[in-house]
Amino acid sequence: MHVPDGFLDVPTSVATGALAAGTVALALRKARTELDDRTAPLAGLTAAFVFAGQMINFPVAAGTSGHLIGAVLTAVLVGPWTAVLCMTAVLLVQAVLFADGGLTALGTNVTLMALLAVVVGYGVFRGLSAVLPRTRTGVLTAAGVSAFLSVPAAALAFVGLFALGGAVDLPLGTVVSAMTGVHLLIGLGEAAITVAIVGAVLAVRPDLVHGARRISAATVLEDRRPVAAEVPR
Repeated sequence: MHVPDGFLDVPTSVATGALAAGTVALALRKARTELDDRTAPLAGLTAAFVFAGQMINFPVAAGTSGHLIGAVLTAVLVGPWTAVLCMTAVLLVQAVLFADGGLTALGTNVTLMALLAVVVGYGVFRGLSAVLPRTRTGVLTAAGVSAFLSVPAAALAFVGLFALGGAVDLPLGTVVSAMTGVHLLIGLGEAAITVAIVGAVLAVRPDLVHGARRISAATVLEDRRPVAAEVPR
């Protein structure tokens, strides 16, 4: 998913860079409504986890591999605006220190993984949360589905950018097939990791999970308790 230098032409890279810069500037203002003394440390821990998770690749198919994006995971835990900032910080450090994604493509990578994946994923999460039961299971179901969909959404957005401003000699059909099929499989891994981490935090501190604020901590904990079998008299 990390776009390298020279893969898109200059106008496309400049446009995505401007969009990314504007979004980050707005997120710096909006994130103040999501963070407080309790949730700010969680944002730092989440960013650190996503950074580490993106450095670990898992095999997918036909010799390809994938890694965690973490956009929905971060948005559900600490809020969408804070997620944009966390993801941007992760991508910036990766580009500068590890050359994972080009510096000239940083705006593109931020647009795809810190903006579009968060917007699409958290939008789906909110929509599902409105119709699913307000329980722990409902939160985890919404998180898993939205995490899964965020990956091919970002991949298809890259295909659109490549169609507009691709700077390498590759047939568009090859790019489409490479980005869609594989990223559907990567989405399954994204969903599994997201559900596991959100579920772990819900198990110990449901009050810290931004996406679970519509349900009370007592309801989340109650949803985890096994139903006691009735003792026959």
